[in-house]
Amino acid sequence: MILIANSGSTKTDWRMMNADGVHNQVHTAGINPQYLDAAQIYNIFEAELLPNLKETNPTAIYYYGAGCSSPDRNLRVEQALAKAFPQSLIHVDHDLLAAARALCGHQPGIACILGTGSNSCLYDGKNVVDNVPSLGFLMGDEGSGAYLGKMLIRAYLYRELPEELGESLKNRYSLTKDSILDSVYYSDMPSTYLATFAKFMHDKRKDPVIHAMIYQNFDEFFERHVCKYKDFDKVPVNFVGSVAFHFSETLQQVAKKYGAHIGTIITSPSEGLIAYHQELLAQIGEQ
Repeated sequence: MILIANSGSTKTDWRMMNADGVHNQVHTAGINPQYLDAAQIYNIFEAELLPNLKETNPTAIYYYGAGCSSPDRNLRVEQALAKAFPQSLIHVDHDLLAAARALCGHQPGIACILGTGSNSCLYDGKNVVDNVPSLGFLMGDEGSGAYLGKMLIRAYLYRELPEELGESLKNRYSLTKDSILDSVYYSDMPSTYLATFAKFMHDKRKDPVIHAMIYQNFDEFFERHVCKYKDFDKVPVNFVGSVAFHFSETLQQVAKKYGAHIGTIITSPSEGLIAYHQELLAQIGEQ
């Protein structure tokens, strides 16, 4: 048995499987080592993952996660996993690799993540060969739910929203200036907090003011990320993540502006990753 984890800042999808298929599935809170240390990550495993695995010990763990973009951050996840599963072989990779494998398979293309955060890469069918860096919610994350939330909340606090729209937002979330600033500057997962407002924007997406923000969000993502890749208009541009999926109509409009061809849009790379690892297990006869 192997354990596959696909983790974003908001949620983590765990699948226990062998070559015959998935035998157990667990969902836990999101994990991002950019914001959490090894002890905090292990606490999530102890509270939400281990009780649901019923003492099943995987031979190997393949963890793909947001924020796993440097040796130091990866080590935090590895340490927490090693404490939770001391007998397992552990592989920690960036969620970009998961996205590329799930979206492109063995074909060249551009793989983009638009969820709580955002990222992208150019994939040659085997490896990630180029990556315009993701700068996180403070300096970047264009295209993401956190970026949408930041645009909306900034407009609200600056009194730039139409009165009715601003009141609707305030009443729905019981907003005050202090509660917003505390959640952004003093919480462990500020990007997750900001991304919660994407649901409001989806509900109000036909409002001209909200639609303009959604369009601008994707326009900045294409301009600053997608268009930097060689031949971006000649290979499929694929997307994974809830923001890409739920705002796909506007995403298509922006892609058309730049002459890009959108291939696949899915909410999660999990199914693609399952297929990928099932092939590997079948090759080695893992049971």
